[in-house]
Amino acid sequence: MGTITRSFANNIGSSGILSASAVTNATVEDVTSFSSAASPATLVLISTQTASSSATISFTSGLNSTYDEYIFKFINIHPATDGEEFQFNMSTDSGSNYNVTKTSTHFQAYHLENGTGAGTLYQTSHDLAQSTAFQTLSNDLGNDNDQSTSGTLIIFNPASTTYVKHFIATMNNTQEADYQTNYFIAGYGNTTSAVNAIQFKFSSGNIDDGIIKLYGVKKS
Repeated sequence: MGTITRSFANNIGSSGILSASAVTNATVEDVTSFSSAASPATLVLISTQTASSSATISFTSGLNSTYDEYIFKFINIHPATDGEEFQFNMSTDSGSNYNVTKTSTHFQAYHLENGTGAGTLYQTSHDLAQSTAFQTLSNDLGNDNDQSTSGTLIIFNPASTTYVKHFIATMNNTQEADYQTNYFIAGYGNTTSAVNAIQFKFSSGNIDDGIIKLYGVKKS
């Protein structure tokens, strides 16, 4: 029995698990190559945009057939104007128009900062029914210095020319009236054209500050 084989054999426990001490410089120094292993699904950062009194933030590149799933992450999006809605829309013409027809749902869980109220509710004023309007992600967002919204938006297979474009969003929001809200939004862009650009904005006023990152989910 060779040195490497003995080292591994002596470090296999009764459950058949190899202990960490079995893998040392000595056990691998004579190995010339390792077999390739399948990589798990991972996020690939495509681009990052930072708002600075920005009227809109648009992603006009990076959405294509490279990945089947794209994820936007919002980090401390802060409005210039109190009580506005953070929204998005999709484009099929590289950003010339953001007017994809959408149908969606929108509900929330909330808890007042002073503890006097909490609950869940469906927001009929923020869902869409075959509308080209911008979809609300967070609403009534406060613009106090310590208030912002953060969350995630997932777009599935935007480059498809066969299927509609499903999306799911979860947002964490600090309301202007000082209460915590967790929003859950889902829907679809009712188009079989490829979606190749997405724009974010507030219903009124600028995006004072915040970071938006676009990731692709690596195909397995």
